[in-house]
Amino acid sequence: MTSCRYLLGRNLGTIEGMISSAATSDGTASNGTVSHTHPGSLDSGHPLMDGRTADSPLITAYRGGKPSRRPVWFMRQAGRSLPEYLKVREGVAMLESCLRPELASEITLQPVRRHDVDAAIFFSDIVIPLKLAGVGVDIVPGVGPVLDKPVRTAADVAALPKLTWEALEPIREAVRLTVAQLGKTPLIGFAGAPFTLAAYMVEGKPSRDHLGPRTMMHADPETWQALANWAADASGLFLRAQLEAGASAGQLFDSWAGSLGLADYQRFVAPASARALDHVRHLGAPLIHFGTGTSELLVAMRNVGVDVVGVDYRLPLDEANRRLGGTVPLQGNIDPALLSAPWPVLEAHVREVIAAGSAAPGHVLNLGHGVPPETDPTVLTRVVELIHSISPE
Repeated sequence: MTSCRYLLGRNLGTIEGMISSAATSDGTASNGTVSHTHPGSLDSGHPLMDGRTADSPLITAYRGGKPSRRPVWFMRQAGRSLPEYLKVREGVAMLESCLRPELASEITLQPVRRHDVDAAIFFSDIVIPLKLAGVGVDIVPGVGPVLDKPVRTAADVAALPKLTWEALEPIREAVRLTVAQLGKTPLIGFAGAPFTLAAYMVEGKPSRDHLGPRTMMHADPETWQALANWAADASGLFLRAQLEAGASAGQLFDSWAGSLGLADYQRFVAPASARALDHVRHLGAPLIHFGTGTSELLVAMRNVGVDVVGVDYRLPLDEANRRLGGTVPLQGNIDPALLSAPWPVLEAHVREVIAAGSAAPGHVLNLGHGVPPETDPTVLTRVVELIHSISPE
């Protein structure tokens, strides 16, 4: 397996010692966070361990092998483009739908049934760890995540509640329900990366340029580090709950890292992202890192210690592979804008992405960001059929 997940010890020497080592029997530290000392690993009934998903096209490609067919899944594939999704979500608020295990499971499964994709992506939201910890947050239609109170001072960070393992039971139950129906199709767990979570927390709402967190990094670095560590532990615990309950891979999404320059990313963000992943490295499931607008950060994002790097639509995959030195499988990067283009244009683009991805040690087809809500679902199904019709090399 091609893996760079252990590069962090050499490249990011600031990680060690950032998490308390006083662990309880479930791997949580005495302060409610998760320690570096994790007991055990995935149990024998986990899909990666009992033979259900270990040889699936997705996991094979993530591990740098030759899959039986070209794997493909879509970010935001269970979402606003599916009429069946809109039907089951009718009258149910976003965060509530994430915390009803039966509903979250059904939404996760819908695109697998419809599109024959090679993975399910767990239906949730990156601010769910905040909600479960007791932070006042909601998804405002047309706006996005909005906090009751922004987190901007050392006192604000110190007052943040801790996310507990017990609070994550609705997540584990939703994963268990989903995996029981997926059979040999892997479930991908996910979490928002610490910078993206912290950016929402500082701004109190979505932001175009993320001036608040970028200012805090330099003006009050101690408070920034405390907040980033809090977010890292919340994200890491959230991802661990999904993986231990049955997810076969885990993806860290850094939606807003593209607002950062490389030096700021390496100094203020990469250590926290590595810390989040430290919660799950011992499990042995493939780990993926994806960000938007992060073409100049790809090497640093790999170096936090992941097995696969997701690439957005801005950078051709052959160039991404060159920058990464051919060290990791890639995921991506069909341009979502082309999903509404005439089929010959879209087909040619998909074939170009496949050709560019062939340079990497492995390639999982995906979009270079999420599925736009106006996308015709039949187009996604047709894209999957096209990808599956092209034999893996």
